[in-house]
Amino acid sequence: MLQKASKQFGKADVSIFNAISPHKQGHDMKKMRITVIVVSVLAFFCCSWGFLVHRTVNQLAIYQLPKSMRPFFYENKDSIARNAPRPDQRRSIDSTEAPKHFIDIEAFGDSAAWKMPMNQTEAIQKYGKDSLVKYGYLPYQIIVVKNRLANAFKSGNRDSIIFYATDLGHYIGDAHVPLHTSINYDGQLTSQRGMHDLWETSVPEAVLDQYTLHNRHEAVYLSNPEEAIWTTIRQSHALVKEMFAVEIEVSKGFTDSTKYFKEVRWGKERRFYTRAFAKAYNERLGKSINEQLLRSANQIADFWYTAWVDAGKPDLSSILSQPFDKKLRKALRKECNVYRRNELIEKKMLIAKQNLQN
Repeated sequence: MLQKASKQFGKADVSIFNAISPHKQGHDMKKMRITVIVVSVLAFFCCSWGFLVHRTVNQLAIYQLPKSMRPFFYENKDSIARNAPRPDQRRSIDSTEAPKHFIDIEAFGDSAAWKMPMNQTEAIQKYGKDSLVKYGYLPYQIIVVKNRLANAFKSGNRDSIIFYATDLGHYIGDAHVPLHTSINYDGQLTSQRGMHDLWETSVPEAVLDQYTLHNRHEAVYLSNPEEAIWTTIRQSHALVKEMFAVEIEVSKGFTDSTKYFKEVRWGKERRFYTRAFAKAYNERLGKSINEQLLRSANQIADFWYTAWVDAGKPDLSSILSQPFDKKLRKALRKECNVYRRNELIEKKMLIAKQNLQN
């Protein structure tokens, strides 16, 4: 579960829109890879959308790309999917990372989701950096990373394209998690602590096999990406009230002993919702979480495509590690068909399900 920056790091003086870029030099890239491996175990239980869904939506987005982009992303599919949790892992070493994952809409005033500036510079002028660090700036971070991805496409830097595409997918995924838009981010204000893990991790891990993991969406160009991500923030935030209300209703059929279990995580004994409760909660919610998962994948594809178009639609075949021959085209075509038939899990092609702890 993502903790608020103000609670995790205090009021440190940080530069909120100057993220660490590990791609300036090959040496820096190697250092980042080593660091991610070191902190991955520490971050395993504290991820937005969980490792499972972040990896899933990044993979699903690849199948929605146009043919001119798909071979490059398909070749790097394993990296793009497996490294999807990396921004969460980075929080262990980067004190500026946490507020990039959420925005507490209520903290910015009445109807803030409709009134906040879509431009980051205007937001800083209106609220100040300290407020944005304290209450988050997820939608602005998404635009920052989208622009970095466009620059990576322009430069033709293969590693940078993979890095920023992967991270962009993570932040967009976060924007589709309702509690990443609320100051009551874990139900702590309504005596429902643990809701964050329940909605974004426990439920998907319990019932992902029952989800629809495909749709007919094809990546589209976003003429106004700022508006697109703020529309997502509003839509996600609109789900907050229902998710808390449903938890109260489902709880009526459970006792404390059947609703919760305790487990030592992060050095302390903590309380979590049981798998049985997670399944009952999901059934009562209907398709809500599944639909957010698919919306995540759709928008990730749209933002990747938009960054590529903004870069001038560069030819990605020149940076493939090997020629995309008939054998690879056949494999890609087969996998896309498996995706369309919603058989990625059945055919053991969903990377997130192959080895969750790597």
